[in-house]
Parts: sequence; C-alpha cells; structure tokens
Amino acid sequence: MTSRVIVISGVSRGLGRAMSEEFIRLGHRVFGCGRSAEAIAELNQRHGPGNRFAVVDVTRDEAVRDWAQECLAVAGPPDLLLNNAALINRNAPLWEVPAAEFSEVIDVNVKGVANLIRHFVPAMVARRSGVIVNFSSGWGRDTDPEVAPYCATKWAMEGLTKALAQELPAGMAAVPINPGIIDTAMLRSCFGGQAQGYPGATQWASSAVPWLLGLGPQDNGRSLTVGEAH
Repeated sequence: MTSRVIVISGVSRGLGRAMSEEFIRLGHRVFGCGRSAEAIAELNQRHGPGNRFAVVDVTRDEAVRDWAQECLAVAGPPDLLLNNAALINRNAPLWEVPAAEFSEVIDVNVKGVANLIRHFVPAMVARRSGVIVNFSSGWGRDTDPEVAPYCATKWAMEGLTKALAQELPAGMAAVPINPGIIDTAMLRSCFGGQAQGYPGATQWASSAVPWLLGLGPQDNGRSLTVGEAH
C-alpha cells in the first residue's frame, strides 16, 4: 500500500494514540496533535522524525492555523484527516451540567473540528483529493440520559459532516463515523467497570485503521460505523 499522510487530533491517549501507532506500523506518516505535553514528547521520541506530533489546543483557531501551516509545509495536504479529539461531560442531568463544562465540551467537540477543517481542508480541496473523517458516536444517532452535552456535539458532527460533504469537489469525501463501543477512559467515565467488557483501543485500531484507509469518494456523506461495508 502506498504510504499516506494522516492528520489526527487527540493523539495523547485512547483511540487517537492507538490509531497513530497502527498507521505508523503500517508505513504511513502521521501528523498528530494533543494537549498532553508528556504524551506528545513520548510519541515524538518513539516515532520521529518522519512522523510529527505537536501540543495543540484545538479550540484555539490560531494555534490550529499555525500547526496546519507547519504540517502542510512539510508534507503537503493530508490524504486522511481524522477529527478525533473529544471530551465528554461528567454524568449528570443537563440542568446540573455547569455552564463552563458545557462550553468546554462544545468547544472541543464542535469548534475544534471546524478549526481543523478550516485550516487543512482548503489544501485538500485545491488538490481535489482526500478524506475527512469526523468522529461521531452511537450517541450521535441515539441518546441516553446524563450525557446530553456530548450527544449534542455528536449529533452536530452528523449534520456538519453531511453538509460539508455537499460542498466538496468530486474525488473527495467527508464521512461521519461511529467508532463503536471501545474500552477507553471516556467510556469508563460513563460505563464504569462494565467498560472492561468491550475491546481496548489497541485491539480496535488493528481492524479500524485498515477500514479507515479503505474510505473514499464513494462514502461521501454516508453515516458509517467502523467495520461495516463501505
């Protein structure tokens, strides 16, 4: 398989980190960002210099702009842009979620995605190729109590991505995906000990990454779940 340039947000832990490791193992170049300086330093030490990781707060448009300019200068437009970074609110009825916590979830999960799209996608459009994957969730297509802010952001991903898909030129794709249920720190915050009954991030990535690499123009605007037929 030809080596591709992959951009991933939220690589400090969980799915983002597991995907980064698997893409690199398969011979692709990864440019990733996260908020943990310690995790980013470790990733650079393990996988540099062909792969690059940076500390970036995706809610800060100017920080994303500067990072995108660096990535584009080094590697050109990404073949696959994965908007993975996300937060979940602490379990609580909506009226008990503090305003600051609600805003933080919205800022990372929605505005952060828009910021990456704003600064990476124009180069992809100019080349008229590439796939944008915005991570949705089962809670972007259904709901449960006590996670209303998170549900709101993932339903937003479905609408935002489908509208983006209508704006792209032929040859490109924007796809909202549900990764499935994976044992991560985020899931444990909701499921507690029951999360251990689901696959871990590394196990998930071993099958999810080849599936993601198979996405293409034929999938533009389709709401997909990892593992189902393209």
